[in-house]
Amino acid sequence: MAFRSMKSYSGANPPLAERITEDPVTNKTAQSTVTCGYQTHIAGYLRNVTVLWCRNLMNHSLCIMVYSLEGDCHYSCKIDLKPWQFWSKKGCKSIHAEGNLVEIYWDLRLAKFSGGPEPYADYYVALVWEEEVVLLLGDSKKKAYKRTKSRPAIVEAIQYYKKENVFDKKSFATRAKFDEKKREHEIVVGSSTNGPKDPEMWISIDGIVMIQVKNLQWKFRGNQTVLVDKQPVQVLWNVHDWLFSGPGTGHGLFIFKPSAPEVESEGSTTTSLGCDSETSNGSRYHTAKTWAAPEFCLLLYAWKME
Repeated sequence: MAFRSMKSYSGANPPLAERITEDPVTNKTAQSTVTCGYQTHIAGYLRNVTVLWCRNLMNHSLCIMVYSLEGDCHYSCKIDLKPWQFWSKKGCKSIHAEGNLVEIYWDLRLAKFSGGPEPYADYYVALVWEEEVVLLLGDSKKKAYKRTKSRPAIVEAIQYYKKENVFDKKSFATRAKFDEKKREHEIVVGSSTNGPKDPEMWISIDGIVMIQVKNLQWKFRGNQTVLVDKQPVQVLWNVHDWLFSGPGTGHGLFIFKPSAPEVESEGSTTTSLGCDSETSNGSRYHTAKTWAAPEFCLLLYAWKME
C-alpha cells in the first residue's frame, strides 16, 4: 500500500472548499449520524436508496428510504435499535415503492460498533425485490442470502456518497471506501486548537499522517491531493468555525473525493464536487438505459465539544 502527497493548496479562500458550507443539522444536539447514498437497480430502473444511521444518548435507529424515479418523493422504513430492545435487532419489513414490493431484512444482534451509529462488522441489512438482493450492507453476506432465500443482484448497487456527523473534543474518525473493489480505509482528523501553541490539525488514513496543517488560524480553508493505494484522493477542509465561532457551536467540514490524475491541476479547484444536496434527495441516476457508475464523495462534519 502506497501513501504519499501529490499536490497541495492552502490559503484563505480555495474556491471549491467555499462552495460547500451548508449546516448539516437543524440543531446542535449531540446526535451522531451517518447518511449513505446508494444507486440500486429495482424493477428495471435505477433508483436512489438512502440509509440513515442515528445515535444519541437515548435512541439508536436505522432509516431506509427508497426514492421514486423522479426523485421527488421517497418510501421509508424506520427501525429502532434501542439497547433494551434486543428483539428489534433482527427482523423484516416491507415497503411499496411505486407499486414495487421491496422487503428489508436485517440482523444486528451481534453487530460491532466503534462509537458511531453505523456498525462495522458482524451484521447485514438487505433489500430484496422479487427474490433479488438489490442492496446488501454488512459483512454477513452468507447469512443474508440464506435468510432471504434470494440471489445476488444482476446489477450490483454502488455507493456514491457518505455524510457523517461526529462529535468529539479533538479526534474525529470515519471509514470509507474510495474504490468499490478495494478495502475500506480508516480516516481520522485530529486537531489542537486550544492552548499556548498555534492551532494545528492533521489527517491520517490507516494510521499514516497524510496531511498536517500548522498555523491553522491562517489556513483554516484549503485542499490537498494525496495518494491512497495509488489512487488520487482530493481532500478539502473548512474549519473556520473551530477557531472563530462560540464554544461548542461550530463544525469543521472535510470532503474526500477520489479523482483521476489528469484532472488534478491548479485550474481544477473550481470543479463541481458532484455530491451536493441534490444527490441526497434522490434526484440523480434514475435512467436505466444510460447507466454509469457515479463518483463517490465523503463528507465529514466534525463538531467540537467543549
